[in-house]
Amino acid sequence: MIDNSKVQTDFINLIEDNKKLIYKISFFYCDCSVDKEDLFQEIILNLWIAFPYFKNKSKISTWIYRVAFNTAISWVREYTKQNRTIKYTSLIPNLPIESDESDADELYTRLYKAINTLGDIDKAIILLLLDEYSYDEIAEIVGLTKTNIATKINRIKVKLRSQMFNV
Repeated sequence: MIDNSKVQTDFINLIEDNKKLIYKISFFYCDCSVDKEDLFQEIILNLWIAFPYFKNKSKISTWIYRVAFNTAISWVREYTKQNRTIKYTSLIPNLPIESDESDADELYTRLYKAINTLGDIDKAIILLLLDEYSYDEIAEIVGLTKTNIATKINRIKVKLRSQMFNV
């Protein structure tokens, strides 16, 4: 017999330990704070539904990323079907950037503006890369081959470099 209170406690602890990851995905796939909160809740719901089926065949963070990215991509598609638009570039002023206007801050802002122009899958790939996931882990999360991931990463880097430095 399954102890539901233990399952609930384990799930709550899992979410608490990984809420920054979930917030980050919500941040990059939504424009306004209300939408970010909605997507965050949708991710939590989908994690709860999938939680009993997690088999420990991958790292828990890999599993969470996969569920969260799939939820975010589906949510954005549904959101745009309702004749709404999402303005990724308007997210930039909300970034927690130091106000000293240093070169690093400007580069940081330009990088996130460029990332926000990417398609859903490319955005997921580059965020995972920035979080130092291996190509194998990214391939598992996104559902592509390692070779395809390597090719996409090279293309994404070229696109980001071009956008950031007008090359």
